[in-house]
Amino acid sequence: MGTLQGSWIWYELMTPDPEGARAFYEAVVGWTIHPGTAETGDYGFIANADGGMTGGLLRLTGDMTEHGARPCWLGYVGVDDVDASCTVIEAAGGKVLMPATDIAMAGRVAMVADCCGAPFYVMTPTPPPGGGESTSFSAMPNPGRCGWNELYAGSLDNALTFYTGQFGWTLPDAMDMGPMGKYQFIAHNGVQIGAMMTKPDEVPVPVWCHYFWVESIAAAKDRVTALGGHVVNGPHQVPGELWIIQGLDPQGALFSLVGNA
Repeated sequence: MGTLQGSWIWYELMTPDPEGARAFYEAVVGWTIHPGTAETGDYGFIANADGGMTGGLLRLTGDMTEHGARPCWLGYVGVDDVDASCTVIEAAGGKVLMPATDIAMAGRVAMVADCCGAPFYVMTPTPPPGGGESTSFSAMPNPGRCGWNELYAGSLDNALTFYTGQFGWTLPDAMDMGPMGKYQFIAHNGVQIGAMMTKPDEVPVPVWCHYFWVESIAAAKDRVTALGGHVVNGPHQVPGELWIIQGLDPQGALFSLVGNA
């Protein structure tokens, strides 16, 4: 992971049906999902194929839904100081959606939105004894880890200014997508971690999409449809030899996958 500030360190699925989501994603992605317990506050954990952790599973309660929460994937960006980050995020036009909170044996976390409304978390983790390196993201193929973070931005120029200012991300060359505009790659510590683009009209709100590695997109697509999900985009080949799909899981959360054909 290297530098904490600006690293994607965790991914969380918010769902009203953790049991159904567990059955779906274990089959589609190959994760092992450990159900939540009383000791974890009903929070489950997602283990990737190599045994490391990719993220967590949060049950959406009726109260959360009444206050606007919907099934979704949210990413966590590591920061050196959550409280200071919240202050700077608000000064840059973002919002604090959930104030900074201490999570036992995990760290301090806050849910925020960027300058255009896309939500994500910021977190200062509390490393366990003898450990602490995140295993959630891998720029190279590694089944179960996240391999790409893509922002559909309300304003691309504003988003680029916001995120480079917050996290020190750098901007490698962009790709021209014609009528869809610029696809701006983003990097952290010299490693490409994703890209940003202007939100397509069919995407209702600004949002981050996190692509998880699978070995075969064709096989994953078949599993998605067989298990009650819906493919809404793809399969598409991206520059190089990789392919992607985006879909809705049976509970309605948008998810994205990347891998070989």
